[in-house]
Amino acid sequence: MATVHFTPHLKRYFPELRSCEIESASVAELVKALDLRHAGLASYLVDDRGRLRQHVVIYVDKVAVFDRATLSDALRSNSVVHVFQALSGG
Repeated sequence: MATVHFTPHLKRYFPELRSCEIESASVAELVKALDLRHAGLASYLVDDRGRLRQHVVIYVDKVAVFDRATLSDALRSNSVVHVFQALSGG
């Protein structure tokens, strides 16, 4: 199972959000599975067409997701995923 870690900023909106393990073959499947665990999380990560939002970066095994449109990047059973949401302001 892939291990998923989150930026602390997302915990502001999803207090129960913790690092977890999820069985998924792709980043798209991962986002769907995360949304099942934390209703509404997908809307923070992807737009209404399923594309990764501009202010979100997902790393799989230390490499930024390449396919931001369909999230087809593959996950291995031992992948480590980091979900970051950029902050703006000064």
